[in-house]
Amino acid sequence: MTQRPVDAPTAPVLVLETETGSTVMSPGRAYHVGRDPSSDIVLDDLRVSWHHAVLRAEDGHWVIEDENSTNGTFADGHRMREGRVRAGTVIRFGNASDGPRAVLVDRTTERPSYVSLPAATGTFRNPTAVRPLPSRTVRIGRGADNDMVIDDLVVSRRHAELRAHPDGTYEIVDLDSHNGTFLNGRPVTRAPVTPGDIVGIGHSAFCLVGDELQEYVDTGEVSLDVQDLTVEVDRGRKTLLDQVSFPVGEKCLLAVVGPSGAGKSTLLNALTGQRPADRGTVLYDGRDLYRDYAELRQRIGLVPQDDILHAQLTVRRALTYAAELRFPQDTAKEERLARVDEVIRELGLEQRAGQPIHSLSGGQRKRVSVALELLTKPSLLFLDEPTSGLDPGMDRSVMHMLRGLADDGRTVIVVTHSVLSLDVCDRLLVLAPGGKIAYYGPPDDTLPFFGFEQWPEAFEAFERDRDRDWAGEYRDSPFHRQYIVNSSAQPHLPAPAPAVAVGPPPKAQSWGAQLGTLVRRYAAALGADRTFLVIMVALPFVMGAMARALAKGSFTQETALNALLILCVGAVLTGAANAVRELVKERVIYQRERAVGLSRSAYLMSKVVVLGTVTVLQAVVLTLVALLGVDLNVPGGKGVLMPPLVEITLAVALLAFTAMMFGLVVSALVRKEEVTMPLLVLLAIVQVVFCGALLTLDGVAVLNQLSWLVPSRWAFGAMAGTIDLVRLAPDKTDPLFRHATGTWLLDMGMLVVLSVLCGLAVTRLLRRHEPAVMRK
Repeated sequence: MTQRPVDAPTAPVLVLETETGSTVMSPGRAYHVGRDPSSDIVLDDLRVSWHHAVLRAEDGHWVIEDENSTNGTFADGHRMREGRVRAGTVIRFGNASDGPRAVLVDRTTERPSYVSLPAATGTFRNPTAVRPLPSRTVRIGRGADNDMVIDDLVVSRRHAELRAHPDGTYEIVDLDSHNGTFLNGRPVTRAPVTPGDIVGIGHSAFCLVGDELQEYVDTGEVSLDVQDLTVEVDRGRKTLLDQVSFPVGEKCLLAVVGPSGAGKSTLLNALTGQRPADRGTVLYDGRDLYRDYAELRQRIGLVPQDDILHAQLTVRRALTYAAELRFPQDTAKEERLARVDEVIRELGLEQRAGQPIHSLSGGQRKRVSVALELLTKPSLLFLDEPTSGLDPGMDRSVMHMLRGLADDGRTVIVVTHSVLSLDVCDRLLVLAPGGKIAYYGPPDDTLPFFGFEQWPEAFEAFERDRDRDWAGEYRDSPFHRQYIVNSSAQPHLPAPAPAVAVGPPPKAQSWGAQLGTLVRRYAAALGADRTFLVIMVALPFVMGAMARALAKGSFTQETALNALLILCVGAVLTGAANAVRELVKERVIYQRERAVGLSRSAYLMSKVVVLGTVTVLQAVVLTLVALLGVDLNVPGGKGVLMPPLVEITLAVALLAFTAMMFGLVVSALVRKEEVTMPLLVLLAIVQVVFCGALLTLDGVAVLNQLSWLVPSRWAFGAMAGTIDLVRLAPDKTDPLFRHATGTWLLDMGMLVVLSVLCGLAVTRLLRRHEPAVMRK
């Protein structure tokens, strides 16, 4: 092979992009193409000759020369022996129509510089729109009055401005948009824009290219390239994912299977960015997902194994509340409802739109969860065990639904234990124990590759043959070369994945607007829960009647203690029972909504507002049923500051509210809903023991100090002070029982302090259950 001298150092630096990678070509040397592994550009195709062609710079331009190849070299459809090529030239080797393809790109002027291989992407392959560079300020947004209108509900009406300066430079300025403006994947409020930069607004990207402004729209037809993902725990002593690499093409349905503990959930968290890999790269349509996560996370939909909607609400109402939380605050109600109707039609839920979610079949509920994620038109849709617990018919129905979603222009990845409907998938990824790839390729070839006839045999082999090198066998197989090595469109990026240093996602609504939506949704869900309504109404009447019976019409030494004790128990049970399940049962909903912009404090405050209102009303009913018309036997008929019945009602209401806050602490602390009931009983017992009615606590070391953390201690003290219990029961000399203004205010004030401390504790506990990237 002869090599001509390179004599044109002024030729531009070009990038040769092929299906297997990209090569930056400097004019100081020649670049050989062929099947020879020592070639600069290796093309593993039998139609390509061992030494096929050479590219070199000459007289200020680039030349391609065919080296007497068998099947020829073609530039822009024409066979050539030798000729000039330039940025934009499409070269085929071995066949003019379907031979291995290469594209010459001038990265400095032709394509966005932050996309590794634009020609192999769905979004950046060709511009959606091309406009002359503006000579003035251009406003971008969803509203029709903008200079550039983006028909995308995640874009604000007036979103951003591209400002042209007299010196020919440009600047992007965010107009306080709700979902943010991004420059090269990072949120910005104001930043200079240079050629090749990517300005991200919603699903659109804008680039300055030469004298043009090019727009690229992410329509959903995107690829995903996973490169060497590794996840370790226990300071590297245990590996959950071990150098996992595979490509996922456009409109592809990929299923991930494997035995328990193989790393399926870990892989899902790494691909969605919820728990980034310690090493490795995830390329979202040519862009580094971890580096650009702040922008790209809006394009990812995740359907957890458990339903992510309030089951008491109807399908349409649940989706409407979700749309309020996910779309910008300036989105009109009609726009939101139109999008809700659109996804209902797309998922075939028209006949179920007015039906409560809890009354749907398992497969239909899963469709509703998918519909929620489709509201914002994600390009990547991940599902975790969507067919868990479904019968074979429903299993197949759900998988065919996912097949349809992929065919409509999305990339769908489903983690599953079910192997009943793998035939509808394009690709199957099998993970072996230790988080290694045992197989990646067409589902029909999987069992023959392993040498088994049935899936149970394969899974038994994974458990039985722990020492077998499943990953090594696959790496040495032609499947690995065909479906991973030769199918990966993006260049390999060996650099380890950096830590994701991004803040919480942008809030689609202001804090107040989120609170309003959450309060209305939570109130609607509680109002539709008939069991809760019955208990809510009955409990204060039952406990109040018990206290009234013990009061026997008048407070004496015996009856006062018993009645006040029952009021304490009733208030604690009422408040704690209302709240003890409310956070743990919504944990999956909270985790998903938090990942797309839900405010932690707004979520907690919605619980406090709704449950607090219900609890206080119950406490008022409880007290009135118990004491209205009862002779409280208060000296002069006066309380400490107000009428006795008013003071006791306030004390019971504040105790119930504080108990509700303790219930929220328990609910945020536990991992399973079943644990809450025993803890509720324990909480009630502690209130009885430490309230001061049965035991003398004053002056008892340790017990007295512990009682300061018990709400009923302070509430009982406030009520005892109101009726001057020391007068009725001289043996009750606790200083917290004194009929004095300072003492009564201290008792009530401590209840407020305990409530605030519980609120802070719940905030911290909620943070533990959030995705890793959200714990900022």
